[in-house]
Amino acid sequence: MSPINSAAPAISLTQIYTAPGIIVGSATAWLFWVVAGEHYAARSESLIAPMVALFALTALVWLIMVIVRNLAVIRGYASIRYFADFKADAPTDDRLERPARTFNNLMQVPTLFYVICILMLIAKEADNAQIILAWTFIVLRCFHAIIYMAVNWVPYRFAAWASSCITLGVIWFRFVAQTSFG
Repeated sequence: MSPINSAAPAISLTQIYTAPGIIVGSATAWLFWVVAGEHYAARSESLIAPMVALFALTALVWLIMVIVRNLAVIRGYASIRYFADFKADAPTDDRLERPARTFNNLMQVPTLFYVICILMLIAKEADNAQIILAWTFIVLRCFHAIIYMAVNWVPYRFAAWASSCITLGVIWFRFVAQTSFG
């Protein structure tokens, strides 16, 4: 099997994934540190701020998507026919669709974040660790969005995405453990 781009210099997977591995490892170490630390009850309403921050990120990416798409049509980089079925006259520059893909991504995993935050608000089950983890999730989603729209380097994008998913999993696990087992 030949490489995808045979003109590109040969870089091993180890070289490509070393820094992303360090990022995921560092995020996981941070999660262990937060979870292992001292826990005390927090106002569950403290979860509203991270939810608003995630909405603000989503709204910002949405706005960027609208601006980029409209400017692409106005400047002739994309045909309006392309936006009818996303097949005809596809633009050659993938940067035109990065905000849309980022927006779409913010409609997927983050919905589970909103659900768990609402459950914690209803159950009034939140501690300082859950609040820190919620903000950690938001920061990682911001990094993911920036990486996706700016450079779209897959190993770093994957590291931010995986770290945010692990964080979300920890939030869910802690909530289920706290509410199910007292």
